[in-house]
Amino acid sequence: MLQTLLADRFELKLHREKKELPVYALTVGKPPLKLTEVHDSPDSNGAGGPSTTVVGVSGGGAGVSVDLGHGASYTFANNKFEGKKFTLDMLASQLERYLDRPIVNLTELKGAYDVTLEISQEDYQAMLIRAAAGAGMVLPPQILRVAEDNTPASLLDALQQSGLKLDARKAPLDVLVIDQGRKTPTEN
Repeated sequence: MLQTLLADRFELKLHREKKELPVYALTVGKPPLKLTEVHDSPDSNGAGGPSTTVVGVSGGGAGVSVDLGHGASYTFANNKFEGKKFTLDMLASQLERYLDRPIVNLTELKGAYDVTLEISQEDYQAMLIRAAAGAGMVLPPQILRVAEDNTPASLLDALQQSGLKLDARKAPLDVLVIDQGRKTPTEN
């Protein structure tokens, strides 16, 4: 519906293409995998539960708490990322909010896991700043410098201790290319 509206009102024309971009590849590190696998219970609203998902988010100076529905949630507070009932696709998509590039899950692991990652105070602050800037918050330049060029080493270490690994590399990603569009919308 939104694409139709944009196409009608802004005469927007676009196409998708693959482009080689910097990413982090989430892979299985040295065995053993130290994540706790979680199995569905009948009351967890997993398969066979409602088809709608309600997502809830709260946050502030003390951190962020996100309910992703169907029993999956995470908190990012007190120098710790704690995910409950996370698939590794979910882990990748949630962690990339706090990093400087997309994360591609290459683990091929299925199932849901409980994940706890301890992060240093310095990396925790840089990751929160990066997430705030990515969400559109206007921050002073001196605050943004804290997150610049910061690859959170403690996050990489915590993932490695869990049996996972983030590798910086390039990979083809789908991008949206705008071919044409008006600056102002057409009249109703």
